[in-house]
Amino acid sequence: MKIYRKYFKDKLFLKIIFLFSMITIVTIIIFSYLMFRSMSDAAVERQLGIQRSAVQNINKYINNKYESVQNMMRDTYRDADLASNTSYFLEHPYKDYIEFRLNRNDSGLTSDTVQIFRNRFEDDPDIAALMLYSASLQQLYVYNNANFKIISTNAARSLVPDAMYAGENSKVSTPNVWVRKTIEMPESPMFSVRIPINNNITLRNIGQLEVYFNSEKIWNSIENYREEIKGRIVVLSGNGDVIFDTDGSFYGDRYPYVEQINTVYDNDVTEEGDSIIKLTDTQGGYTVLSLIPKNELAATYRGVRNTIVLVSSICILFAILISSLFIMNFARRTHSIIQFTRKVKNGDLDARIAETKDDEIGQIAKSFNEMLVDLNLYIDRVYKAEIKQKHTEIAALEARVNPHFLYNTLEVIRMRAVSQGAADVGEMIYSLSMLFKNYVQQKPRYTLKDELEACRMYLELFRIRYKDKFSYEIICDKQLMGRTLLKMSLQPIIENYILHGMRTDGTDNEITIKITKIEEDLCVEIKDNGQGIPPDRLGQIKDALANPDEYSGSFGLRSIHERLKLLYGAPYGVDIKSDLGRGTVVTVLFPDLGED
Repeated sequence: MKIYRKYFKDKLFLKIIFLFSMITIVTIIIFSYLMFRSMSDAAVERQLGIQRSAVQNINKYINNKYESVQNMMRDTYRDADLASNTSYFLEHPYKDYIEFRLNRNDSGLTSDTVQIFRNRFEDDPDIAALMLYSASLQQLYVYNNANFKIISTNAARSLVPDAMYAGENSKVSTPNVWVRKTIEMPESPMFSVRIPINNNITLRNIGQLEVYFNSEKIWNSIENYREEIKGRIVVLSGNGDVIFDTDGSFYGDRYPYVEQINTVYDNDVTEEGDSIIKLTDTQGGYTVLSLIPKNELAATYRGVRNTIVLVSSICILFAILISSLFIMNFARRTHSIIQFTRKVKNGDLDARIAETKDDEIGQIAKSFNEMLVDLNLYIDRVYKAEIKQKHTEIAALEARVNPHFLYNTLEVIRMRAVSQGAADVGEMIYSLSMLFKNYVQQKPRYTLKDELEACRMYLELFRIRYKDKFSYEIICDKQLMGRTLLKMSLQPIIENYILHGMRTDGTDNEITIKITKIEEDLCVEIKDNGQGIPPDRLGQIKDALANPDEYSGSFGLRSIHERLKLLYGAPYGVDIKSDLGRGTVVTVLFPDLGED
């Protein structure tokens, strides 16, 4: 509101410029926002499409590797000789397997288990190692770097059998650390595909086929999206271990947010605003997950946002500048009139507007000059006479207040002395004498401190009179004590409470005087817990304040209200509120006249 009063309240052309500017700004902002939403949604959807394609390609690559291992065993089972040789190979020592084939005159390479799996190993460059595990012999047959090795994994001396049994049902996972060390594989990222091998006749499990694939080869499946991928893409095994991580920080570890990931949908947004794309392969038992942080996703349309902001700012600037120049050119002469009105407002009634044109603005200027001539005449004839009359009325009102107050005070002391010969009469007389001195003594400037001291002296009389039945409190900032105040402007209100509001049979009578500063005014609130005022009587008092009559009641309140209105105008005066049986609140509003 202060900004409005200071810059816009009486400035029509600024209002027009402001209104036009607001309409222009709001229109451009709404249009820019809609454009930004459309373009940012398109950018986000494009990025999510890239992430989705990358996830699908990774899933396709891993699924192909999983299917290739499955096909190894399917092709083995389809060939009866190869299936028989493989079963014998895994259930008997390697030397017996060679004799078994010689005895059968089986010299073909297509039925040689060792050669077949060697060919499978060599046919796929992504395979880092291929292993056949014999459950009965507890041996590993390893194809690694084009070498074929037989490694004994006796359970008494190795943890490999336990590892193979522990992962018997797993499909795609991270390589077991014990198996990896046993076959002397390097610490490079790999993922494992494990398939159980059954006897082709008895269908009893006789071992497992496990293939290690190089995880770095997964990058080949997303090479086209490598520079555009945001956030992180990870591949999780069935138990939550990280098979592949585009950042490389979680590989081989359990993914820390696997429980939360299990609860989200395939395309979801977290509470933090991060976007998730999830693709689960039920056959391979793995999950491909894309997680894009909110800030990285926002970066995809940051350039669009900056461009829109720049273009919108330029449009707003030009729209406001052009309209302002046009309106201000038209308003220049009007502003000259405003400057002269301010001089008049500051008291320069001899100012005149030098305007020679006869258009609308010229006619306003001439009318203004004529008004100033009439105003000067009016001030000389009427206003000065009214000021003199008001000062006379104020002097008469103050002259009537003092006897009224002295009479009531002396009557209280007399009643106290008659009722009992109390020793504290001397103290009451002392307070009264100080009170007389305060009002009789003429001061060049009467302050809030003087008036509050008079109120305190008056209240002290009745505190002594009623002892423990009455208390009072005065609340005022010390910085306000030096403010100039109208004499006898609070005491009559205190007197009204003592005479009409106090419950003499009560023991908790209390009155509070609180002074606060509200903007450029002083507000005095006098609150009591007395008998209150009946509604009909309260209405009469308010009518007397609004329509003062020399012979109406409530002289104390009326005298304060009239003096304030006569001296300072309509906004200042007395307001009263009361609740019968609960108390009364009287509010007096003074102008802040400072300390000078």
